[in-house]
Amino acid sequence: MAKMHTPAMEKIERKNAKRKKPRQITPSYEAWKRFRRNPTALVGLIIVAVLILIAIFAPLIAPYNYQSQDYAAMMQKPSAAHLFGTDQFGRDIFSRCIYGARYSLLIAVFCTLAALFSGGLLGIIAGYFGGKVDTIIMRIMDIFQAIPMIMMAMCIVAVLGNGIPQLVAAIMFASMPTMARNNRAAILRVRGNDYIESSEAIGCSKFQLIMKHMIPNAAGIMVIFFVGFLAVSIMMMSSMSYIGVGLAAPTPEWGLILNDGKSYLTSAPYMMFFPALMIMITCFAFNLMGDGLRDAFDPKMN
Repeated sequence: MAKMHTPAMEKIERKNAKRKKPRQITPSYEAWKRFRRNPTALVGLIIVAVLILIAIFAPLIAPYNYQSQDYAAMMQKPSAAHLFGTDQFGRDIFSRCIYGARYSLLIAVFCTLAALFSGGLLGIIAGYFGGKVDTIIMRIMDIFQAIPMIMMAMCIVAVLGNGIPQLVAAIMFASMPTMARNNRAAILRVRGNDYIESSEAIGCSKFQLIMKHMIPNAAGIMVIFFVGFLAVSIMMMSSMSYIGVGLAAPTPEWGLILNDGKSYLTSAPYMMFFPALMIMITCFAFNLMGDGLRDAFDPKMN
């Protein structure tokens, strides 16, 4: 007997068809739930989001051009016209700090990505293959790591010269050993799990094992290292610019603004206070995010 379809039944079927499917619970969703319950991590995320918006909309936020010089307004203290004061050339420090967010954040992301794709790849190879491959790669990384990061970066910039590509290359090579060691530890953490052995047993290639099974399951730890290294990159970049081996003037990078103000520390301390405050807040926010991500990706912290 054929099933009869009345208007009421059709209405119920349409309503059931529109009903949303239940949300699929994934490890990423569970990590996000744990992250949201961490107030300090949310504070760090909000600060980073605000800094990104400042960098994007810098031309709309900054009241002056960061290169504009007003010799009638040199060395003015913070006021309504110049919120952070002016420097020895009459440039508005607030505008330079706003534009500095573009350079500092963008270069830090490029430096960390470059270190992740170079040193991180070496760490993944060493962690997966082990044996002689692991020994050779990690001993080479140990040689590089014996040199302090800032010293290696300074030497590379001294050879290559000043500029954004040179600075990115310097911080990348200086960060490679630590990034390789961290990614190797992340791969070793998942290397002995049962699903890896099962994948090997059914004939998965090494490339499939690494790309489809190991890296996705170690991605949480890698993200934590990535966020933490953003703060390290900003500190290294600012330190190198402060001592004169980073970016070249008149780039409005926070370390360069600090360098401009160091000669006026006693007479105009605001010239160093505000860019230093921007560096501190940015690194603090990334550290808060990193701690929150560490807790979120570790189920034991729940």
